[in-house]
Amino acid sequence: MSRNEYDFTLKFLLNDNQVDPSIYVESLGEAGCDDAIIGIGEKGKIALQFNREAASALEAVTSAINEVLSVIPDAKLIEATPDLVGLTEIAEIIGFSRQNMRQLVIRHAQSFPEPVYSGSLSLWHLLTVLNWFEEKQGKSIATSLKEIAETNMQLNLMREAKKINKSLTSNLLNLLAVKQVF
Repeated sequence: MSRNEYDFTLKFLLNDNQVDPSIYVESLGEAGCDDAIIGIGEKGKIALQFNREAASALEAVTSAINEVLSVIPDAKLIEATPDLVGLTEIAEIIGFSRQNMRQLVIRHAQSFPEPVYSGSLSLWHLLTVLNWFEEKQGKSIATSLKEIAETNMQLNLMREAKKINKSLTSNLLNLLAVKQVF
């Protein structure tokens, strides 16, 4: 099976927010995270920016998570990137200027993906934007980029889904089925 390179970042919250994350750097390298740049700028948090070769994005991300948890078992994953992106990040990934990206979004407002958050800084899932560029603009997108964007989106959604109130969800689904809000 062929292997691809995947660039991604995993951000973890440490159980003790007073812990200096630098105490884990050497052990993380020994555990297999020697293909990551480790960010330790904030007490109680640690971020690892990987450039990992693997058979799939799923293998790359899960092996990285398992290596981190082998060193810091009580660490909580708080974000996997790239996933949620603003216009500036989309422009950088696609190779446009931010101004050109904004004009493209305005020009194709009817078909451009709906943002996850709309405000002064709107956010999209990267995968939905990449799919739009392929389908609507005929732009070639690297398979490894789409894979890592999809893996991270699913991981982040799963993390958020743990917060779902099931009884409220049932009521909302009943309401939404009647009103067809989406």
